[in-house]
Parts: sequence; C-alpha cells; structure tokens
Amino acid sequence: MDIGIAKEGHHLENRVALTPAGAKALINAGHNVYLEQGAGEISGFIDDDYLNVGVKLVYSSEEIFIRSKLLLKVAPPTLEECQMMSDEQIVLTAFHAAVAPEENLKLLLEKKIVAIGIEIIEDDEGGLPIVVPMSELAGQMCSSIASYHLSNRGGGRGVLLGGAAGIPPATVVILGAGTLGINAARTTKGIGCNVILFDSDLHRLRYANDLFNKQLVTYLPFEYNLEKAVPIADVLIGAVSIHGEMAPKLITTEMVKSMKPKSVIIDAAIDQGGCVETSHPTNWANPTFISHDITHFCIPNMPSNISRTATYALSNAILPYLFMIAELGLERAMQHDYGLACGVYTYQGDPLRDVIAKRLGVKVKSLKNVLKAGGK
Repeated sequence: MDIGIAKEGHHLENRVALTPAGAKALINAGHNVYLEQGAGEISGFIDDDYLNVGVKLVYSSEEIFIRSKLLLKVAPPTLEECQMMSDEQIVLTAFHAAVAPEENLKLLLEKKIVAIGIEIIEDDEGGLPIVVPMSELAGQMCSSIASYHLSNRGGGRGVLLGGAAGIPPATVVILGAGTLGINAARTTKGIGCNVILFDSDLHRLRYANDLFNKQLVTYLPFEYNLEKAVPIADVLIGAVSIHGEMAPKLITTEMVKSMKPKSVIIDAAIDQGGCVETSHPTNWANPTFISHDITHFCIPNMPSNISRTATYALSNAILPYLFMIAELGLERAMQHDYGLACGVYTYQGDPLRDVIAKRLGVKVKSLKNVLKAGGK
C-alpha cells in the first residue's frame, strides 16, 4: 500500500504522524512510504533519517495527497487539505467532527473519503488507545503550565504550586478522572498541591482514591459541589471527555467570576469544544487570554509543544492499525478489529457516526450493516 506522511502546516502543530522507525517497519513489510519534505524536522527527525530507511521524499502537499492511498496526519484537516484529498482516499488523523467546520465534513462525504479519527478508535475494552498516550502527556504538562501562569512573570498571583514550609500549597481542581485528569492529579499532588477531583463515574473516583491512598478530595460534578470548589481553586483543569461528542459546559461564567483574581484555567477539553463557558481555542503562539481576571489556557494540541516525545508516543500507538489496514485492506481490517471500525467517521459517502449525520442533517449508515456487507 502507498502510505503518505503529510507535513503539518497548520494549527502550529509540531508533531509528525510516524517516526523513521515506524516507516521502516512498514517498508520492510513491503509497503511504500512517502514523506512530505520537512515533515519531521521540528520533532527532530530530518529528511535523511527517513531516506536512510527507504522512505521516498516528495516536495509539496499536493504531491503527498496524490501519492497516498493511506494518508497520515496529526491535526484536523483544514478546508484546503480536504480539497486536496483524492476520491475514496483513506485519511487517518484527528478529525474532532463535533467541532469541525461543516464545509470540511461535507467534502469528506462528497469525495467518499474514509475518514478515520485517531481520537475515536477503540480497543477491546472500549478505551481509546491513541488518545491515552496523548492524554498522559497533556496531563503531565498541566503542572508546569499552571506553575508558570501562576507566577508573576506568567501574569499570575505569584503563587508557588507546592507551597513551602509554613506556607500552604495551591489548590488544584480537576474536572475528569480519565487519563489526562489522573496524570494531572499525579503531577500536582506529587509536588504537594491540594487536589480536588471531580468525575461523574464513581468507579473512576474509587480508582483515584485507591491510587492516591485517599490523599485527595473527590466529588461528583453536581452544580452545588462545583460552586463550592471552584472559588477556592488556584488552578482549574478541565479534563472532561465524552467519546466523540462535544464536552459539557460544566463551569459557567458565574463560576469563573467567583474564582480568585489571576487564577488559572487550563481547559484541556477545548479540542471537543471546552468544558468552561468562557473558553475559546488558543494556540502556542498566543496560548492564553484573560476573561473576568482569570488566565485561560486553551490549546487543543497541548502535546505539540513536546513534539519529539509526542511523536514517538503517537507513532507507537497508530502503527498496529497501519499494519492492519495495509496488510488486510481496509474492509477486512474493519471486520477484523471492531475498535478500528468504530474510528471511521465517513465511508463511501456516508457518515457512520451520529455526530456528523446530525450536524449535516443526513442519515447515518449503520456500522454493523457496513461490516456485514463486507464494507460494500
């Protein structure tokens, strides 16, 4: 199969979809791998690293799209990239269809693109095997981001997260006890912060209690509980995720107004619309904005700033699916791995996910019927 690695020219995205090692494994299995010139440079993978393992270099975005039966990206495609896609091409990247421009979604259907969202591929237990490593990294990043933006230099209140002898530490409120939330709790609790963790799933809260030996406070996200916790937060981390859907707005504008001046909100759910009413997407060039005297950090692609580590993690996670598609063909791969099939947003001109059908006012096609028909 002809597999292409596109350069991320938008969204200030620094990652690349596949490492040279991953590309070599596919080439050794008999597949052709193409790289858009310079795609890996920001992550520390120069073109020669790929050329030395047998990757073929192409010199424009148009060429990488034309040559690739299976196109690999990281960031959601722009309108220009959707226009460059070839009819019936397989595109594997993050799509975040719940917040994607409708014009982009229409093009995916018109061109009969097989749009595989790395953010919704499932494993046998219903987990998200490609999201998990990215969430691990983003969760760990939260403490350093919060630390800087709480400092005077970062525009904050001049507070040290972990406190000091005779000086209480910061209070960190985390919404969501998934992978990102747990990793944010681990890093902030590890430096001594008071951590309050919210989740609607009692099983996740019990897991967190066991993991941290009951050294943090856990709550269900009822409005009453949030209204008590938010005003005492020095840092609020939004780590809410609903599989393939918009994040709920758990934190209202009034709650934001109740926070201490120059406190920090990190809305890590912003790639799904955000869980804070006052949030809107930012980027690494301008990562924050002030609303109601609260610093908001709302970057959708947080791991992009640690692009080398994140590229290794992403490449490791997607490689098994690339092998499956390349070796078996798309239809057999979907039949072989239902979790992969669950990651398909659009197929042969039809939406397989309600989120697209509802946004465009079209009828969703049943995934199970597609699999029974052998992909036809």
